[in-house]
Amino acid sequence: MEPMIPLPAEAAALRAGDPALPEYVERLCARIDRLDPVVRAFVPEPGRHHRLAEAARELQARTDGTAPPAHRTPPAHHTSPAPPAAPPAGRPPLYGVAVGVKDVIQVAGLPTHAGSALPPGVLGGPQASLVTRLLAAGALVAGKTVTAEFAVRAPGPTRNPRDPAHTPGGSSSGSAAAVAAGLVPLAVGTQTVGSVIRPAAYCGVVGFRPSYGRIPVDGVIAHSPSLDTVGVFTSDLAGARLAATVLCDDWRPGPAEAAAGSAVPAGGRPPVCAVPGGAYLERAEPAARAEFDRTLRLLREHGLTIRALDLPADFDGLVQHLRLINRYELAQVHAELFARFGALYRPETAAAIRRGHEITAADHSAALHARDGFRRRLAAFTADEGIDLWLTPAATGPAPRGLDSTGDAVMSLPWSYAGAPAVTLPAGRLGRLPLGLQCVGAVGADEELLACAAHVEQALAGAGKSG
Repeated sequence: MEPMIPLPAEAAALRAGDPALPEYVERLCARIDRLDPVVRAFVPEPGRHHRLAEAARELQARTDGTAPPAHRTPPAHHTSPAPPAAPPAGRPPLYGVAVGVKDVIQVAGLPTHAGSALPPGVLGGPQASLVTRLLAAGALVAGKTVTAEFAVRAPGPTRNPRDPAHTPGGSSSGSAAAVAAGLVPLAVGTQTVGSVIRPAAYCGVVGFRPSYGRIPVDGVIAHSPSLDTVGVFTSDLAGARLAATVLCDDWRPGPAEAAAGSAVPAGGRPPVCAVPGGAYLERAEPAARAEFDRTLRLLREHGLTIRALDLPADFDGLVQHLRLINRYELAQVHAELFARFGALYRPETAAAIRRGHEITAADHSAALHARDGFRRRLAAFTADEGIDLWLTPAATGPAPRGLDSTGDAVMSLPWSYAGAPAVTLPAGRLGRLPLGLQCVGAVGADEELLACAAHVEQALAGAGKSG
């Protein structure tokens, strides 16, 4: 495993021309060739090197007005090397940055399999708007990252870079592992319940899942359209913020936020935080709960106000309603494909779809109505109590051993149900395995969430708790 790559520093270096794009592509492909046979974060792509070299030349021609030749011819006689030209001004914020894209997201020129055995081309479609935004910002798509089949539960072959005997989580397994293994500085995933927050925690990286609808999902193979949200993985919070400025609709930069996405000083007062107790927190494993409690003590010592409050809802009822919405919509999304290719679906996915067939439209409608009520109660309760952040474990515990399961998403469930933004910060370890701290904000307040989470990240770093 390579050291993780900070996105803002990588982007700044590439904009400055150090390294030049051809050299960067060479290093990237060599790194993937060397490390990915163990991690298996990327979907295999025999022509990756050639494709990326061509994409780099096209990017350089488009942004700089010049492009290096495909093959360099050595000079006939010795000459002193010419000094490198100064890089052009105005390069886009992600100029040359390699990005992994989850294999449920359409990328022009790359097939989409969604971790399934369905015939090639069946799942094709127009390129996702979010990919177009990344390319317009100068990014290079390093490749498709492995996903659980159709972003449900049947895991892919990806291993946890922190310990290959353990799951990286799901369903955005490849995206989380690609960043954790130091293959790329940025990867894109999706979350329906916990598929960004949980793998980020398991792999020891930052995972940001914005408010529902903040990043467009056209060109993304749906799982549950009422819940599906695009998110990102980076090595630190500044990287997540930079990615958000490119991907999120109508991003509101803070006064100190540079267009290049450099880190924003937290500034202002420390956030007022709440910890939800009761049946929700009881889902955490005892050792992870004890580590979470130690983290809270350290955050209090660094000036954060943390209060214990119960969620304004019956937690078991939330679980039931979200799973009903999820399974009903999954069955609707796959109605045609499952009728044609059901024998090719893996057992876990097929069972989830069949469960959806048993749910009535009336039950689905009632669950959506209940969700809307919870959203209103949660928003009013959070505002009335003066809460800036909810703090929770990002997962029930560290990554489980083995690759047969992607772990439990329940710690993300109420927040995904509400469509609220959340970010995971690495926070401590149990043995060799990292743990994550989930910070949750108000719906639509993604900018405020990341600003408040910066205080938490700084406090964790000061306490030596970050992974």
